[in-house]
Amino acid sequence: MNTNRTLAVILLIPFTVLTIYALAEVGYVGIFDYQRHSPAGWQVFVDLVIALLLVLTWMIPEARRVGRNPWPWVALTLVLGSFGPLLYLAFGKGGAESGTAE
Repeated sequence: MNTNRTLAVILLIPFTVLTIYALAEVGYVGIFDYQRHSPAGWQVFVDLVIALLLVLTWMIPEARRVGRNPWPWVALTLVLGSFGPLLYLAFGKGGAESGTAE
């Protein structure tokens, strides 16, 4: 298992547990609702959106380069946030192996 795939799996496990806990406590809408109550929440939300857009600018061409359809991963990222890129790296064919800089 290469470094990108290993890191993605290591991050995916506790992140999944935390997400399940948060969803059980406040629900999907509640996660977003919490962020709207203060400028600090807005900043965190906007930062997440910017970070995910930057990840998508890498992931879409990377998926195409290795012969994968990028749009399921884009959809996962838009709906589930960091789960899209983490799953792309952890379980996708070829993407994690070719994710190193050339």
